[in-house]
Amino acid sequence: MSNLRFKVVEEAFHKKPVDVPHLQERPSEYFAKYVFNREKMFKYLPSKVYAKMIDVIDNGAALDRSIADEVAAGMKKWAVEMGVTHYTHWFQPLTEGTAEKHDAFVEHDGKGGMLEEFSGKLLVQQESDGSSFPNGGIRNTFEARGYSAWDPSSPVFIVDDTLCIPTIFIAYTGESLDYKAPLLKALQAVTRAALDVMHYFDPSVKKIVSYLGWEQEYFLVDEGLYAARPDLLLTGRTLMGHEASKNQQLEDHYFGAIPSRVAAFMKDLEIQALELGIPVKTRHNEVAPNQFELAPIYEECNLAVDHNMLIMSLMRKIARNHGFRVLLHEKPFKGVNGSGKHNNWSLGTDTGVLLMAPGKTAEENLRFITFVVNTLMAVYHHNGLLKASIMSATNAHRLGAHEAPPAIISSFLGTQLSKVLDHLEESSDEDLISLAGKQGMKLDIPQIPELLIDNTDRNRTSPFAFTGNRFEFRAPGSEANCASAMIALNAAVAEQLITFKKDIDTLIEQGEPKISAIIQVIRRYIKECKPIRFDGNGYSEEWKQEAARRGLDCETSCPVIFDNYLKPETIRMFESTGVMNRKELEARNEVKWEMYTKKIQIEARVLGDLVMNHIVPVAIEYQTKLIDNTYKMKAIFPAEEAAGLSAENIAIIKEIAQHTAFIKEQVDAMVEARKVANRIAEVREKAVAYHDNIAPMLEDIRYHIDKLELIIDDQMWTLPKYRELLFIR
Repeated sequence: MSNLRFKVVEEAFHKKPVDVPHLQERPSEYFAKYVFNREKMFKYLPSKVYAKMIDVIDNGAALDRSIADEVAAGMKKWAVEMGVTHYTHWFQPLTEGTAEKHDAFVEHDGKGGMLEEFSGKLLVQQESDGSSFPNGGIRNTFEARGYSAWDPSSPVFIVDDTLCIPTIFIAYTGESLDYKAPLLKALQAVTRAALDVMHYFDPSVKKIVSYLGWEQEYFLVDEGLYAARPDLLLTGRTLMGHEASKNQQLEDHYFGAIPSRVAAFMKDLEIQALELGIPVKTRHNEVAPNQFELAPIYEECNLAVDHNMLIMSLMRKIARNHGFRVLLHEKPFKGVNGSGKHNNWSLGTDTGVLLMAPGKTAEENLRFITFVVNTLMAVYHHNGLLKASIMSATNAHRLGAHEAPPAIISSFLGTQLSKVLDHLEESSDEDLISLAGKQGMKLDIPQIPELLIDNTDRNRTSPFAFTGNRFEFRAPGSEANCASAMIALNAAVAEQLITFKKDIDTLIEQGEPKISAIIQVIRRYIKECKPIRFDGNGYSEEWKQEAARRGLDCETSCPVIFDNYLKPETIRMFESTGVMNRKELEARNEVKWEMYTKKIQIEARVLGDLVMNHIVPVAIEYQTKLIDNTYKMKAIFPAEEAAGLSAENIAIIKEIAQHTAFIKEQVDAMVEARKVANRIAEVREKAVAYHDNIAPMLEDIRYHIDKLELIIDDQMWTLPKYRELLFIR
C-alpha cells in the first residue's frame, strides 16, 4: 500500500467517537434557543410592534417600515445578550448554496469612540453586488447593484457570533436573483387559489398553508480519505473506483445499528439543529454503506426550505468536528444508491384540515379528491417542467438507478384511490348526487368510502407518489435547494386551481348546482390527466415506451430538459400566477446551462489530472516490474519453461498496455472536445455539446481505470479504494 493511502486508512480505522456533552435539558427546553421567534419578539418588542409583526407573519400583511427601527432595536438587544457582535443578510443565490456578508454592530459615536448600532434600515435592506452572483445576464459587471430585503416570515437566527437575517435577493431592476423571492410568490399564488376553491367546501377557512417535509440523505466519509481523493475534494463524487466486493447487496446497512462515530456526529448535529429551531426528528442508516438520513417534522414551506439550507451548512461544519466530510452529491459512488431529498408536499387550512388527507364523510372526501385531482392535473400539464426543476448535472447520475425514481414524471396513487377515481370517471351524475328538497344538496357517493390515511403501498420507482395525506416528490437531489421544485409545483398547482374555479363558476352561472358542477369537472379532469397515473415499475423498458405513447416528457439530456422552462405554457403559467416573468426565466436557464457546462468541465479536468498524475504512472511502474520479472525468469529458467512461467505476466503486461493506451488516447480526445465546445458562444448549445460529447468520455475512461485498479498491485495504488471509503467507521 502506498505510504499516503496506508497512513490515512490506518488513521481512519483508529479514530474514536468525539465526545458530545450531554445536555441536561430536554430538547423542548433548548429548542429555538438561537431563534428570534414569537417568544423572543413578545419579550423584546413593544406590544403594538409585536402585534404588527404577528399580523405580517400570520396574515401576510404589508410590513410597515415605520416599525423597523423598534424591531431592529429589540433584535439587537436580544442578540447582544447572546454574545452576538455581527449581523448578516442570509440569502439563497442561484449557486444552490447560501450567501452572507458579516457587518459588525459598530458605528462612530462622534467622540472618537464606537457604539453598537443596528437600525431598521440595516435590518430591512442591504446592497450586494448583483453581477458577482449567477444572474443569467440580468446584471452586467458595470451594473452591479443588487438588493437583499428582509423576509419577516422566516425568523432571524444566530450562528456563532452573527445574527442571520433571512432575505430575498433582487436586482436593481427588480428581477429576482435568488430562490426565495419566486418561492414566496409561488406560495402566495397557491394559497390564494386554494383558498378560493376551499370556500366551495368551507367558507369559514381564512388561510391555506403549503407544507413541506424534506428527507435529507447523505454520505459520510473519513476526512483523511476524502483529502486523499482529489475527485471527491473537487467534484463531490468519485470519478473512478471499482465497486467493493461487498457493497449493499446484503441489505444489512439499512436501518442497522448506527456506528458510534456517526451516532456522535448525529447527536451533535441534532442538538445544534434544535437550538436553531429546526425540528429534526428522524435519523437512520440508509441503504448504501456509509449513507444516512435526517428528517424533520413538517413545516410551512418557506421556513422548511430555509431550514434545509441551514441544516446542510450545519452538516458540513459539524462533520469536520467529528473527522468526517459529508457528501451531499447525488451519486458520489458508482454501483450503490445515490442520495435524494424527498419533498413531502401538502396543503392545509388554518382550521387544521389537511387538504390531501381523506375525510370521514362524503363531502370531506369530495374535497380531498378535488385537491388530489387538481394536483394530478398540474403535474400532468407541467411534467416536463417538474423534471426540469429537479434536474442537474449531479442529479442526472442518480435518477433511474438503485431505488431512485426514473427521469419520467408520473404519479403513483395506490389501489384504493385509483379505484375511486376510476369509478368517478365511469359513473353518471345520477349515481353520485340526489336532491333533498329544500334542504339543498345531499351527497350520496357510496363510491367514496371512508378512506384511511396510509391506505396505499409505496412505490419507490414513482417520482411523485401519493402517500396517504401528502404527495412525496421523490426526484429532487440531495444537494439541491428544495425551493426549485417547490416553486414549480406550487405555481403549477396554483394555475390549475384557478382554472378549476373558472370551470366551476361557469357551470354554476349556467344553473348547475355546486356539487354537481364540482363532480362534472372532476370527472373530466380524471380522464384528462390519466396519462400521468402509473402504479407499475418505473424502471422497466416497457414503461419508457408507454410513457412516450402517453405524451409524457421522456427526454434524458439534462441541458435539453431545461428547455421546459421556456416553453410557452410554462412562461404563461409563471407570468399568470405572478411568480416569474419571461426575462427571469430566460436568465435562470442561462445560469442552469452555464452551471451544467462548468460542472462537466471541472470533472473532465480533474479526471485528466488524475489519469496523468496517478493512474498512468502507477500502471507503467507496475508494468515495468512485470517486464523486469519476465526478463529475470528467462535468465533463470530454461527457455521453454520460462515461456510458460512468464505467459501470465506477458498477458497482464499487454492488458495494462491496452488500458493505458485507451485512457491516454481518450483523455487527449476529451481535451480536444472541450476546446471545440468552449468555442461555442451560445450557452445552451455549449451545454448540449458537453453533455453529448464530453460526459460520455468520462464513463469510458472510468471503465478502463477501474479495470486497472483490479490488475495493479494494491500496495502501489495511490488512491483510497471503495472498500476503504465506504466501510470505515
